[in-house]
Amino acid sequence: MTTNLIRQCSPDDLDAIFGIINDSARAYRGVIPPDRWHEPYMPIDELCREIESGVRFWGVETDGELVGVMGIQDVKDVTLIRHAYVRTSMRGKGIGSLLLKHLSDLTGRPLLIGTWADATWAVKFYEKHGFRLVSTGEKNALLKRYWSIPERQVETSVVLAGSGYDRYSS
Repeated sequence: MTTNLIRQCSPDDLDAIFGIINDSARAYRGVIPPDRWHEPYMPIDELCREIESGVRFWGVETDGELVGVMGIQDVKDVTLIRHAYVRTSMRGKGIGSLLLKHLSDLTGRPLLIGTWADATWAVKFYEKHGFRLVSTGEKNALLKRYWSIPERQVETSVVLAGSGYDRYSS
C-alpha cells in the first residue's frame, strides 16, 4: 500500500527538490519560448536564491521518497504558489492536488499563481482547483508587483487567482 506524507522540506531536501524540479520541467522543453529554456531548467544556485528570498517548499513523500514539491511565498499582501513540480513518473496520482490543497489551507491571504502561458496542462490543473486566469493587463501589473522576473517572462506568462483574490488595484 502506498502512503503519502505531506511535510515541509528542510535543507537536507535540497538535492531532492533540485532533482524533482529539473525532472518535471522537461515538460516545458519545446513548449515555452526557446530563449527561456536552459539546462538545467533551474540551476542549484537559483533554487538557493529562491529559498533565501522566502520560498518555503513543501513536499509529498511516497513510501519514504520525496516525489513532488510546491513552494509558498508571502509577498506584500498576497501569497504566491511557486515552483510546483511532481516527478514525471508520479504524475496523475494526485500529488499536485494534495500539495495545492495543503498550501491553500496554510494561508488566509489571497493566492496567486504564475505559470507559462503555453503550459496549458498547468493552467488547466489550476483552473480545475478553482483558480481563474486574470486579464492580460492585470497579469502584467501583478507580475511586476509580486514577482521578480525578466520582461520576456512577463510577456510569456499568465497569472491565476484564487477565490480570495479581489481584482488588483494600483
